Amino acid sequence: MNAYIEKENLGNEIACDSAGIIGYHEGEQADRRMQTHAIKRGYNLTSISRPVNPDVDFDRFDMVIGMDDQNIRDLQSLARTESDRKKIYKMTDFLEEFGYDSVPDPYYGGEEGFELVLDLLEDACNGLIKHIQNGK
Repeated sequence: MNAYIEKENLGNEIACDSAGIIGYHEGEQADRRMQTHAIKRGYNLTSISRPVNPDVDFDRFDMVIGMDDQNIRDLQSLARTESDRKKIYKMTDFLEEFGYDSVPDPYYGGEEGFELVLDLLEDACNGLIKHIQNGK
C-alpha cells in the first residue's frame, strides 16, 4: 500500500502501517519468500511486525483493515467502541478485478500462493486508493 501511496503522491495525506493480530513475529521483517516475490514486482517490504494496539491504532487511523474473516472478528473483539468498529474493513472489500472474499495465507501454499496474494493486494490497493480519493 505504501508503494501506491507514494505513486499517487499521497504521502502527506495518508499514513499506512502494518500490524498483526498476534505478536508471534513481533520485531521481525516480512517472510523472506514474500520479500523475494515482492522485490520481483518492485516492492521493498520494510515494515517490522508488531501486534495491533487498539488503544493507539483505532485512534490514529481512520481505517483498520483485516485480510480475512478471522482477522475481522479479532479486530471487532479489540474494538473499544462502535466508532472503532466502523473503522474496520476487509481488504477484499476493495478488490476491483478479483472475486475473492479473503486474502489467503500464502505461507503454506508454495510459490504460487505468494504470487496470488500479491495479485490480490495490488488489485485491492488500487481500489482502496480510489475509495480514499472519493471520500469513502
